Amino acid sequence: MSEPLTPDEIDALIEAARAVYGEFDLFAGCTAGSCAAALLADDGDIFTGICLDLECGMGFCAEHAAAAEMLKTRRRRVRAMVAVAVGGREIAPPCGRCREMLSQLHPENMSAWVILGRDHVRPLRELLPEHWLAGPWRPA
Repeated sequence: MSEPLTPDEIDALIEAARAVYGEFDLFAGCTAGSCAAALLADDGDIFTGICLDLECGMGFCAEHAAAAEMLKTRRRRVRAMVAVAVGGREIAPPCGRCREMLSQLHPENMSAWVILGRDHVRPLRELLPEHWLAGPWRPA
């Protein structure tokens, strides 16, 4: 498991997510930016993203957008992550789809810290108990 996050690292990630938060209208009832996320790569770089809410259901979460930004640099290991919503004031836990996506980018991401509150940080593996990749059937 990676080293615990410092309070400064937690604050920096929350502020990075808040910096890109801001819901705005697109077209035909579609919006973007109602949730924002920040990922801390294992080398210390921070990547951010916003969600896309489409009427057809084909949008994506802020964590996916942040992960895509990180993947463009060919990095896959996440040390920590956070998402904000509700005016950027509230920390939002990642949905199951985001948890699963992060787990499949790199096996060590199961040890990534998920910020659920300034004083509530848990490793991703605790949010994915009995994970299908943890069993003897795990792909090589």
